[in-house]
Amino acid sequence: MDVSHEINLLVQEIERLGSKNDEGQTCVKFGVLFNDDRCANIFEALVGTLRAAKRKKVISFQGELLLQGVHDHVDIILL
Repeated sequence: MDVSHEINLLVQEIERLGSKNDEGQTCVKFGVLFNDDRCANIFEALVGTLRAAKRKKVISFQGELLLQGVHDHVDIILL
């Protein structure tokens, strides 16, 4: 899979699992995304896909790297 395709899949999963925030943007907690069975089957390297999507300004999250457990409550926002 190429990066653009994985980012498109990521957007679909964020829309599936997320909810609208006060600004009307779709957001999901990292832990919800990371622990979802469907996401686990789709993404070999979820963190890498998240970083690529952030670089392309498709999503936003605080920090540079998200780690399971430590960052489970970090919001991933669809831009």
